[in-house]
This record gives sequence, C-alpha cells and structure tokens, in this order.
Amino acid sequence: MTAPRHIAVIDIGKTNAKLALVDLATRTEIAVVTRPNKGLQGPPWAHFDTDGHWDFLLGALKTFHRAHHVDAISVTTHGASIALLDRDGVLAAPIIDYEHPIPDAIAAAYDALRPPFAHTGSPRLANGLNAGAQLHYMFAQDPRLLARTDKIVTYPQYWGHRLTGVAACDVTSIGCHTDLWHPTSGTFSDVVDRLGLAGKIAPVRKSGDILGTLLPSIAKATGLPPATPVAVGMHDSNASLYPHILERDAPFSVISTGTWVIVMALGGRPIGLDPDRDTLMNVSALGDPVPSARFMGGREYERVQQAHPCAPTPNDIAQVLAEKRMLLPAVEAQTGPFQGRQMRWIGTEPAVGSGLRAAALSFYLAMMTDTCLDLTGADGPSIVEGPFAGNPEFLRMLAAATGRPVFASDAATGTAIGAALLFADKPPSGRMLPATKLDNPSQWRAYAALWRKFCQSGPVAV
Repeated sequence: MTAPRHIAVIDIGKTNAKLALVDLATRTEIAVVTRPNKGLQGPPWAHFDTDGHWDFLLGALKTFHRAHHVDAISVTTHGASIALLDRDGVLAAPIIDYEHPIPDAIAAAYDALRPPFAHTGSPRLANGLNAGAQLHYMFAQDPRLLARTDKIVTYPQYWGHRLTGVAACDVTSIGCHTDLWHPTSGTFSDVVDRLGLAGKIAPVRKSGDILGTLLPSIAKATGLPPATPVAVGMHDSNASLYPHILERDAPFSVISTGTWVIVMALGGRPIGLDPDRDTLMNVSALGDPVPSARFMGGREYERVQQAHPCAPTPNDIAQVLAEKRMLLPAVEAQTGPFQGRQMRWIGTEPAVGSGLRAAALSFYLAMMTDTCLDLTGADGPSIVEGPFAGNPEFLRMLAAATGRPVFASDAATGTAIGAALLFADKPPSGRMLPATKLDNPSQWRAYAALWRKFCQSGPVAV
C-alpha cells in the first residue's frame, strides 16, 4: 500500500499548540500554524484550553485540506498530561496543567503509594509531572471524579479520541515518567491498582498503529474524507527521536529542545540513573527503554533573556570566553540535574539585552545539556532538534564540552516530522547540518572544564 503523502500533525507543546503539514516525500513542513498554549486558571484547577485548541485545529485542518489536501493525521504532545473521559466520551474533568501546585499533605500521601524508581524508571518530580500524582490529587479534590471516569487516555490520544471516537494510550506517553508503567516489562505498575484504576486505563498501543478514521462530524467540519486515517501518536520528545531510530545505528543521542530540553541516549555506556538529578527511563516508539535526562532549557532561556533576546557578535563571544563570564545553575531550581541550587554569575553579570548575556546563556544551556548527556551514559554523535539547533553558540560549546560530533537538525519542527513518519513506508534519509567548527577549540574546552569545576565545588542552596 502506498504511504499517504501529506500528513497533518497536531503538535501540542507546553508553550504553543501547532498544526504542521508534512510532505512525507520530501520530509519537509509545507505549512505550519501556531497558537499560544495559554492555560486557564480554574476552577477546579489550572488546566489547558482544550476547547480553544480544538477550534483552532479544526479551522487549520480545513484550511490545509483546501490548500494542499490532507491524506492522514498524526498527533504528538508534551508529556505529563492525561485525560479522564466519562461514559459519553467527554472530559470528566478539565485536563490539569502539570505545573499546578499539589499541597504537601496530598503529595506525601501519594509518595506512600508510588512504586520505586528501580521499577518504573520514573523519578518523583515536582507538582503534577508524574501523572500518577495528578490523578491522586484530582481524586482527592473531587471524590466523585473516580466514579465518573470511564476511560483514561494519554494526551496525544485525547486529540485522537476527539477525531475518531477511539480510546487508547500510546507506549511513549504512558512510559513518560507517569509512575504508571514498567518500561522493561511493558506492563502497568502497582500504583494503577492502588489508585483504583484497574480497567479504566485505555489499551496501550504502539505509536504507529492506526487509531481509527474520522468521525462523520469531524469530516463534515473540516472537509476531509471520512476514511482519513489517524495514527495513535506519541510523546513529543519521542517524536524527535523516532526518525533517528529509523535511520541510524547506535550509539547516538538526540537532544529535543523547546520548553524542556530532553536528552535521550541510545546504545551508550551502561550507567545507573540518578532520580535526584532528573534522569529517567523513557520508552521509544518501538517500546524500548531509553535512558534520558532533562531540564527546562526553554523556560530558563526566557527567564534570563527577559524578553530581550540579542544575537551575540564574534567580539561578544570572544569576550565571554576570555573573561570566563559564566552563568551557573540552576535558573529553574525545581527540575534538572542541579535541583535546589541557586542561579549565580561568575564575573560581572552582563546587561539584559546584551550580546554578552546571550553568549553566556547559550554556553550555560550547552553545559547543562552536556551534564545530561553524561548522566545518561551518552556516546557517539549528538543530534539537536528544535529551537536550539539554530543557536550556533550552543552547538559550538556542546561540541567542545562533549568532544564528540554535534549535528543540528534542519527541520523547523522535529517533533512534527517524527510524528508524520509514523505513516512512512520506508526509513527517512535525514538531512543534517554539521555544527560550526570551533575557531579556538582549546579556549572553548577550557571554559567548559572551568564551568564543571565551579559546579562541582558545592551547591549554593536556594
């Protein structure tokens, strides 16, 4: 059977909701529209604007189909989100924002229920970043919610359910630090029974399965044929990883950048993951465990730049390297490999909006990424996906710090390409751009070594 050519990809990130139209023949995005993912504060808790996204997506699907013809639909979303559906197939409660605070007493009660890290590869994360913690909190806030809940689906499949009416979970999302899954055995963890969820979680399926075809009402609203297939879909970081799994041999690492920087290492050194440093075991679209680490790099970039981004000049870069001006972790102290530490500057703090600040920030983000690579036992080349792939200072410092090749993906939205490839009938031929070569490698490596030394000298507590 011939693979469909034009794949509309629903891509819900923590910062923006997107619809991208991917041409599988050329592995390029031929149209992209976005909408800010601005949350709603409640009641009953901070939650995502799913109805606003839905109206946006239906309108964009209609426009894309008129202009280009949509052959199929795939879905990718951020992790740490889960939807509760009632018997009518609509939300039993709003989809909670994983950053919504959970009271200490409720969090402590959940801690007594959750399985150990050795079983799930899922560290205890802040607020609702563990889906199990979200569920426990929501059931505590609304004692009738559990009884109202007929099916639980992971976030990509929430959108798939709205398109097709079919309920499912995908292995990459259920395996994304939810506490609900055993990555090595491919089965539910004990906390599912402890939360009273037995029989309520929708079937876990492979990302590349066909979830179903469009509901008649969706076909009518968008103009797409009712037989348009919808893939099960996947977690966004795994969507960035998927093309590389198809086309290259391990060892290698993929660095998915956006609000979160997610490092995923395949075929690297055997290493024990440390849950206290925000490492975890992800699950690939093929169902295989993937050692991973992460930090909120996009959020940290925004906090440090304070809405005044500036591209550094060669003189700015040279000055930061020569003067060893450094930003040390952690800008976002609740997550990442240096949790609990306070952000500080070595040398004079560069002015907001200056090229010096931009260069030092890029170096900081590269060194944080290098730390994550080391924590996951990464080996071989590093492939950078997403916004940081367009940051030459980040790429250069990462190459200097790792001493291994660093490549930048030239896809505007690596997640969309990966999700579209769920419909591919042959492996992709990726187009990678090599990172810019270093003019003075020893100076860059010395900077990286000094940054590590400062970080090892002892934490500065928040």
